[in-house]
Amino acid sequence: MIIHIVLFKWQPDISAESITSVMSALKGMKGKVPEIIDLSCGNNFSELSQGFHNALVVQFKDKAALDAYAKNAHHQEIIKTLIKPILADKITIDYEV
Repeated sequence: MIIHIVLFKWQPDISAESITSVMSALKGMKGKVPEIIDLSCGNNFSELSQGFHNALVVQFKDKAALDAYAKNAHHQEIIKTLIKPILADKITIDYEV
């Protein structure tokens, strides 16, 4: 199994509504991207976050499923229209369990 983690840091002065839209769209991928086994995302509350505001955790069967997800049109549309316009920085980590 592959675990895919993304931490998001948004640009200053981004509205809560914009962030809520991103999180809702990410949560909605679970039923629309067939490679996803499980998905969770949410708002950070830790003071140790180094300024990262939100996290996404997705589980996949294998690396091929992760690769298919990365290229999925629905996933790419969320990145292009919702995430990139407000993104300041991100960290992505993938590991196998």
